[in-house]
Amino acid sequence: MPDTAPDQLPDNPRIIQAEITDEMQKNFLDYAMSVIVARALPDVRDGLKPVHRRILYACHDMGLKYSGKHSKSAKIVGEVLGKYHPHGDVPVYDALVRLAQEFSMRYPLIDGQGNFGSIDGDSPAAMRYTEAKLSKISEEMLVDLDKETVDLLDNFDGTLKEPIFLPAKLPNLLLMGSEGIAVGMATKIPPHHLGEVVDAIVHLVENPEASVEELMQFVKGPDFPTHGAIYDSKAIAEVYATGRGRIVVRGKAEIEETKSGKNQIIISELPYQVNKAELVARIADLVHNKKIDGISDLRDESDRDGIRVVIELKRDAKPKALLNNLYKHTALQTTFPANIVALVDGTPQVLGLKQILSEYIKHRQLVITRRSEYDLRRARERAHILEGLKIALDHLDAVIKTIRESADSDVAKKNLMERFGLTEIQAVAILDMQLRRLAALEKKSWLL
Repeated sequence: MPDTAPDQLPDNPRIIQAEITDEMQKNFLDYAMSVIVARALPDVRDGLKPVHRRILYACHDMGLKYSGKHSKSAKIVGEVLGKYHPHGDVPVYDALVRLAQEFSMRYPLIDGQGNFGSIDGDSPAAMRYTEAKLSKISEEMLVDLDKETVDLLDNFDGTLKEPIFLPAKLPNLLLMGSEGIAVGMATKIPPHHLGEVVDAIVHLVENPEASVEELMQFVKGPDFPTHGAIYDSKAIAEVYATGRGRIVVRGKAEIEETKSGKNQIIISELPYQVNKAELVARIADLVHNKKIDGISDLRDESDRDGIRVVIELKRDAKPKALLNNLYKHTALQTTFPANIVALVDGTPQVLGLKQILSEYIKHRQLVITRRSEYDLRRARERAHILEGLKIALDHLDAVIKTIRESADSDVAKKNLMERFGLTEIQAVAILDMQLRRLAALEKKSWLL
């Protein structure tokens, strides 16, 4: 076939001429927004990324309530993949595992049974071995979901519906925090204490013009699941005012004197996301390379009750100076680079403390309004049916006679509507009524 210049291409409706630079730019932007909105960033309303939301929704749909039994993690992952999340099983299971880890989540949203990893960096067991269900607190994220409080959209193949966001009775974005890397942006949100955040929300509801400084009287700072101490209140104020900042976090280390007269340093808390095994190995390397002098023994005595790393010191060691060196050269002191980016109406924004709380309050007001409208509508529907049933009870003999004289249920429905002025809904309710409910006691309890 002879070469044809671009402007001399044959007429073909399937061929679209376009500049490659424009097409590449458009496709990349579409891809970037897909990653930002559908994968990497949490929604300010429920504080969840799509994969986490789908895990909770799938558990809810499967009836895996806190009061019920656990189910195999593989079954949950399969449910999520098959119905809502068309990606790999490994990312879904990793997300499920993180929701169950007490050292990762301030308030775990999944109640796990089995090996879900450890703070030492141990991998969780395969999904066929572990079991999971909703935690008690996560049920508050899903309450009123069946009352049309949130919008639903089609799943990936259009066969099912899934919520765009959850009703979220809890301010989850601040409670659990979040971390994600999108295209051209990232988010890293520290977790917080439930009581402090709720107190701040109550204050903001009562005082909509409250400043960040006022809200900080309630929210003192992040509250990490591994605890530790936070330094520099100015850095915390900067994070809450601007949505960005660096927060210095130290593990809890105390100097104790042994019976033999020696000193030892006891580490009982770690900075957030610090691997304990790697920390102990780092201290051992510093001693071996003589970068830190004065340590005679190093033991990890941690158990299920908590962290306990014992550092025994030589007699001539200076405990405070040695502890400062540990802060300087190890992850016993780290910096948390806060970058509070979340989706507000589908658009990524950098948010301060007041903005997050204000958006959450708006969300809950909408949820409560829609729930009230739903309850009112159902109550009116029920009252309408009861009015029809009362008419039937007041003219019971005539109603029975009308039904008996009708050829079939459709004719009976039409005759009831014409003779007693009933609506179609009322007539159907009368036809569906069981004869046993005509007893006096049944009628009384039924109408109540």
